[in-house]
Amino acid sequence: MNEEHKPRQRFLALDTSTAVLAAAVMSEESLVAESNTRADRNHAVHVVQALKDLMENNQITKEDIAGIAVGIGPGSYTGVRIAVTAAKTLAWAWDVPVTAVSSLAALAMGGLSSYVSDKEPAVGQARSVEDNGNRYWVVPLMDARRGQAYTALFEGDGPNSALHRMEPDAIRLVDGWVDAIASLLSELDSSSAPSGILFVGDVEPHRQTLEKLQTMQPEVEVHLLSYEMEGRYVGKLGAARLLQGEQNDVHTLLPNYTQLAEAEANLLRK
Repeated sequence: MNEEHKPRQRFLALDTSTAVLAAAVMSEESLVAESNTRADRNHAVHVVQALKDLMENNQITKEDIAGIAVGIGPGSYTGVRIAVTAAKTLAWAWDVPVTAVSSLAALAMGGLSSYVSDKEPAVGQARSVEDNGNRYWVVPLMDARRGQAYTALFEGDGPNSALHRMEPDAIRLVDGWVDAIASLLSELDSSSAPSGILFVGDVEPHRQTLEKLQTMQPEVEVHLLSYEMEGRYVGKLGAARLLQGEQNDVHTLLPNYTQLAEAEANLLRK
């Protein structure tokens, strides 16, 4: 069959690392359908039905699915296990590959896309010069209580570009994390500094701490965006991996249970 006329592959994507049960069906890297519902972290009760409804409502059968992408966390300890278990079970039963996606990377990609889309000029309006070529540091946050968050650091410029990872997924004390980001910024000259720092996700529990960064680094704009997980971004990241032939062993795939660094854990015990 001519390569140009081959049917596009469809992938199922799933994430339960947050309060949102996020699922999507992708046609390669394009969204077919998604379902994002708050399940009060009771994902185990709803996950099978949510996937069944998503597929049936869009006339998609298991024979149409060529692979599964799953957010492996970090995030809710119980939540990430639910998605990974469901994805592994379906991948084994349907005999399709499964690939792991960082839930924080999906949150960062979705948050950046939402922020940039909100800044898009209205129809008929020209984009201002200062809107061109913006590059952001994106900091996804999932609240982990006691002043902590699951977080990482990425760099990107818009919804259609890949994110560059700058710091690994981890659970961190937010106050110290803000200091660390400020330190990274202080090492840059003005030509290398990002257009802005974008905190996305569970920003409200940490607003006061996050806003401290603006005082510490007044030359860089700090933006806070409350944002909830969307299945399409788990799907985009997963589809890219699956199309490159990147997959995980269905038997050994595990959630990403990140832990505090030993120094931070000792500080909390005091």
